[in-house]
Amino acid sequence: MKLSVVILNYNVRYFLELCLKSVQAAISDLEAEIIVVDNNSEDGSCSMIKELFPKVILIENKENFGFSKGNNIGVREAQGEYLCVINPDTVVAEDTFKKLLLFSEDKTSLGVVGCKLIDGVGGFLPESKRNIPFVKAAFKKLFGDPSMYYANHLNENDIGEVNVLVGAFMFMKRELYQKIEGFDEDYFMYGEDIDLSYRVLKLGLQNYYYGKTSVIHYKGESTLRDKNYARRFYGAMQIFYKKHFKKNFLLDLFVFFGIRLVYFFRKTPIYKIKRVNKYVLISDKLIGGLQGVLNSELELKNSIENLDKGDEIIFDAKYLTYKEIIGSMDVASPKKGLTYKIIPQNSNFVLGSDDAISRGEVIVF
Repeated sequence: MKLSVVILNYNVRYFLELCLKSVQAAISDLEAEIIVVDNNSEDGSCSMIKELFPKVILIENKENFGFSKGNNIGVREAQGEYLCVINPDTVVAEDTFKKLLLFSEDKTSLGVVGCKLIDGVGGFLPESKRNIPFVKAAFKKLFGDPSMYYANHLNENDIGEVNVLVGAFMFMKRELYQKIEGFDEDYFMYGEDIDLSYRVLKLGLQNYYYGKTSVIHYKGESTLRDKNYARRFYGAMQIFYKKHFKKNFLLDLFVFFGIRLVYFFRKTPIYKIKRVNKYVLISDKLIGGLQGVLNSELELKNSIENLDKGDEIIFDAKYLTYKEIIGSMDVASPKKGLTYKIIPQNSNFVLGSDDAISRGEVIVF
């Protein structure tokens, strides 16, 4: 078998359904398998998989084991030569895995490969390519300057060597994952992708950023305005430094005060009431029941040309390929003031996300 795709799920049933449909399309002519590990979701995720995706290998954990252990459980069942660990709130293009397989085949020192991630409004997510978070870089990021934290030597559409890739999408040989014993389970959430990337570098292998394929990642990266994220993020940095570097008193002080500084400097999020100018369905026909659940007019079009600021685009994945949908979002970008949703093939809901903090919006019709 050529490829195993491992998806760790926790209470994102609708996003998981969209993710699985995009992955199925991407592996349709590959020798591949999909493995979903569910961390004790309570939203019907498992019953949905059993009903709609009977060929998916489903592992039902009876408790939430966190990111590292959950993914390690899934990889133990994998049979593919290559492995791709992805989040359930991602959408891949039909040729994403093919491109990465072709890119990887001739690399003699292949480590982890990542790709270009965009958020739910088409904005590039800079965590797609990062540097090793040395103290100075992490300290500057704490105060709003991420220039040293992200790998800015590459543009978002480039291909090149980087140090650290994001756990939302990590592609590698399964043999490598096994050699480094997977994600370190000392990390519950956050930091495990940095740790794995760094351990790969220590083996003398090279990690790569491949910016010629884009993947939607709806949640994106949490912000430091969230005190719980700050605690997890800087706690993970403390584990990372204790594991890989000499004990550093200044680092311990930085972590201690860094978490507390966030409490004083964080801003209270302002939640705006969303006003949609009009909904624009990109399809070849209107979909029954959709207009009835929308709070603005619905217009049918076959392209995203000549749209107005404030319009919300609804892509019909039965009419467009996922590559076309992702490409339309990627080109338009947030600067045009458009927002987006997707209707998966043969589904009765639309979903999307307008920011990198919330899980997004699901409208069932």
